[in-house]
Amino acid sequence: MTSFTFDDILEEAGTFGRSQKRIFALMCLVSLPFSGVYVGIVFQGFTPDHWCRNSAVSQTRESCGWNLKDTRNITIPLVNSSGVLVHSQCEQYDLDWNATGLTCENPKSNSADAQHIKAPVTSCKEGWEYDYEGRRSFVTEFDLVCADAWVVDMFQAAVNVGFFIGGIATGYLADRFGRKASFLVTNLVNGVFGILVAWSPNWALMLVFRTFYGFGVKGGWVAGYVLITELVGVEHRRTVGIIYQSVFSVGIIILPLIAYFITDWRWLQVIFTAPYLVFLSYYWFIPESPRWLLSQHNTKKAVEITEAMAKENKKTLSKNIETMRDSNASVSSASFMDLIRTPKMRKHTFILSFNWFTSAVVYQGLIMRLGILGGNVYLDFLISGLVEFPAALLILFTIDRIGRRLPFATANIVAGASCLITAMIPQSMFWLRTAVACIGRLGITMTFEMVAFVNTELYPTYVRNLGVSVCSCLCDIGGIVAPFLLYRLAAIWLELPLIIFGVLAFVAGALVFLLPETRGVPLPESIDDIEFPEKCKENSLKSRDLKMKQTVNLLPNNRDVTTNKDPETV
Repeated sequence: MTSFTFDDILEEAGTFGRSQKRIFALMCLVSLPFSGVYVGIVFQGFTPDHWCRNSAVSQTRESCGWNLKDTRNITIPLVNSSGVLVHSQCEQYDLDWNATGLTCENPKSNSADAQHIKAPVTSCKEGWEYDYEGRRSFVTEFDLVCADAWVVDMFQAAVNVGFFIGGIATGYLADRFGRKASFLVTNLVNGVFGILVAWSPNWALMLVFRTFYGFGVKGGWVAGYVLITELVGVEHRRTVGIIYQSVFSVGIIILPLIAYFITDWRWLQVIFTAPYLVFLSYYWFIPESPRWLLSQHNTKKAVEITEAMAKENKKTLSKNIETMRDSNASVSSASFMDLIRTPKMRKHTFILSFNWFTSAVVYQGLIMRLGILGGNVYLDFLISGLVEFPAALLILFTIDRIGRRLPFATANIVAGASCLITAMIPQSMFWLRTAVACIGRLGITMTFEMVAFVNTELYPTYVRNLGVSVCSCLCDIGGIVAPFLLYRLAAIWLELPLIIFGVLAFVAGALVFLLPETRGVPLPESIDDIEFPEKCKENSLKSRDLKMKQTVNLLPNNRDVTTNKDPETV
């Protein structure tokens, strides 16, 4: 009896029929809230203009009808910042203002400078006052400024630590216990710890809960990505991979609109979390991956799911479905060593990992940079999201015509060049800087979207989820590094982070040229398919010829489909 692979059967069941489209539409929704988790810090951790609070002056302000900035002018010394005198955010005059004879006259006349008082300066003792116009972030609630400003960096780093641990752990569990089970469990984790983040009574618990939150969010997203990739035919992989990630850009556009109306960071957190509780209902709507079931020798369940997909697609399967096999049936479980044991697997793992790292550092760095440039953060964020949409169109237009490798490498190099050029353009040339920066954002978005689906195409089935998870964990390390890299280097020179981003992107682009082209290549089923692609191609051609012969045998009167003659006369 002839044995068939899942790709062979999928040709009959439908490579992208109604069943896969329904599942794909459901899974795409997973990328929407991911944007809020990933870069929501721009709104949840908003740091407004602030200065030291003085209770005596605050009481006078209330009785005299002064505004907040009046008290700042009285109690806060001026400091030199890049050649400009501005009010200090972390120091105040060390004076007993009740003894200075404050009056309700012109507030400027009450300042230490106006009274010619040479007062000593001290750090803030009674907290801070914020000019935040109604927006409540965890920064203003927990006073995370000045000496405690590092906690804001940790808010972003904590979720990336969770991404890192969750990506590896869930990747292993998904290859061991299934894509569907891992997806559902991680969404339960998301719902529980997402709500706990919103409930946090202090910043320490907030960071702990946010780490667990990241643990589930990343693992569930990757499991969903691999699941839908394994359910469609080779000719549709790049489309579902790109669109799955492009929905993230839709979330980027929606995020500033939500944040504009929901001004409390806790309620914003609840909005980010609610979809993950809804995703638990997917238990009834999505199947397990037949590819994974075959790799675990569960042919019976794989056949059952494949038959259900064929029925929904209104297709009829041949009787040979019972002989579905896994090309890597000799391997029972995935191991990290499988990713580095052989030369080509080791090369793929290193290059893909570096590209994940670079994509995260540059992408997150460019978005968080919006928060330190001034201007309207809602509008800037919206525009930056709109810039991402052409990325998907460019990928779809190029990868079927010229392959994966060249667009992937070019996107990296364009992003790197844009970062370097933007750093060198004078601040006075605002529109030119903006245009070049948008090109860089477009390039790094293309890179981020391409690295994920190229990653799935370069690993065999039984370690595919683990391979994506392990390589993408470097994305999480990049996310941990990005806030510290941006904020600390920007304090030295505002454009220094852009120089670092540019160099990283150039190196990543050069390394991509060392990867093999995967356009039109079937998903590898075993390590031999990676190490010996010529043999894999030969087996694929033999399988195609065999299917053509069997099609001939199924024709009425045993007539040849290409010549319309009896086989004996051909």
